[in-house]
Amino acid sequence: MEFLSLERQKELEKELDYLVKVKRKEISQSLSESSSLGDLSENAEYQEAKEEQLRNEQRIAEIEDLLSHAVVISDSCKKRSNVEVGCFVLVKRLRSNFEEKYQIVGSEDVDPLAGKISYESPLGSALLGKKKGHTVRVLTPRGEMRYTIVEVE
Repeated sequence: MEFLSLERQKELEKELDYLVKVKRKEISQSLSESSSLGDLSENAEYQEAKEEQLRNEQRIAEIEDLLSHAVVISDSCKKRSNVEVGCFVLVKRLRSNFEEKYQIVGSEDVDPLAGKISYESPLGSALLGKKKGHTVRVLTPRGEMRYTIVEVE
């Protein structure tokens, strides 16, 4: 099971639509044109088109599988008190009192620069299920970090 934001779900649906309706036709035309050039075993254009077709079909299958098993997450956790996938969490690092806000997301939506961390990451998994006021410990390459949950949104 994979968690997806509604935005990421729509991006994947759009990519799938393009790969099926546009890219397949382009590859089919390329295969047809290159096959008319003669001996297929020594036809580099044909071999390249076949490889592109394989990559396209693999990506189509990957997206279809992902979308069929995905759980679309809500961006709002205002009615929840526990941290769940989709929630925004304001945490304070205990050593520095520095506050950071993260959204807990699935691996397809991870964007650390935008504050989107995976529920499977060390910090994300430590925060899951916790409430405002809880302190969590996270082991990092630099040692243990401790965070207090300031707010769950």
